[in-house]
Amino acid sequence: MHIKSKNPYYHIAYWIFVIIVLTLVFGSSWGNNTAAFYFVCMLLPIVLGTSYFFNYVLVPKYYLTKRYGKFAFYSFCTAVVSLYLEMIVLVFSFVYLVNLDFDKLSPNATQVILLAVILYLLVFIGSFLLMMRQIVENRQVIQNLLDEKEKMKKSFLEIMSNRKIAKIPYDDIIYIESLSDYIKIITVKDQIISKEKISNLASRLPEIFLRIHRSFIINTERIKNISYDEVTVDDVPLTIGRSYRKAVKEYLKN
Repeated sequence: MHIKSKNPYYHIAYWIFVIIVLTLVFGSSWGNNTAAFYFVCMLLPIVLGTSYFFNYVLVPKYYLTKRYGKFAFYSFCTAVVSLYLEMIVLVFSFVYLVNLDFDKLSPNATQVILLAVILYLLVFIGSFLLMMRQIVENRQVIQNLLDEKEKMKKSFLEIMSNRKIAKIPYDDIIYIESLSDYIKIITVKDQIISKEKISNLASRLPEIFLRIHRSFIINTERIKNISYDEVTVDDVPLTIGRSYRKAVKEYLKN
């Protein structure tokens, strides 16, 4: 499992929360929230670096591949480096925040072991949250795969046309066009019209079909040519909608 969250806002929200909590914790014992905020901001790069190195390098590269010896060794080295950097932050705090008056530092800020515990507590909390998020994302991927498998159990599209159920093989469909409350399905043999909205039909189709315009869904296996704003399926050129260009590009890239 590769620990990765695709949503940057999740990371931003988490670290804003960390800054607020640590500022309140150190500020309450220091009696100066402003100085505590600066202190936390100086600590934050160390916490960020340690957290992301641990979660995105050590865990996937060594722990998840069962190389536990190297994982333990590099985790120990990471702890030593991060503690060394914490000491540098303490020196800067001693010089710039309290004007070389060690007694004015928060009792919490002067306890290196406590700072180390706080740092790695944040690292492990972040790791746990990332794991939980990854589990949710993996479940969603699995559900999507199951849904796709369910769609592909049938090799044809069932749709009402002229008060009868028409079974259209997926391979025969070239593209589907929306006509307001109706759709027109263009196949290799003929055209079939059904009273259904294209948005409803799109959710029933397997992944070989791609919506390129609010009025068009194409069979990607029949793409002959593609440009910035147009796709040719078989010999039919179709316009790519402005709001669909990014999705089309990403789909075809994969």
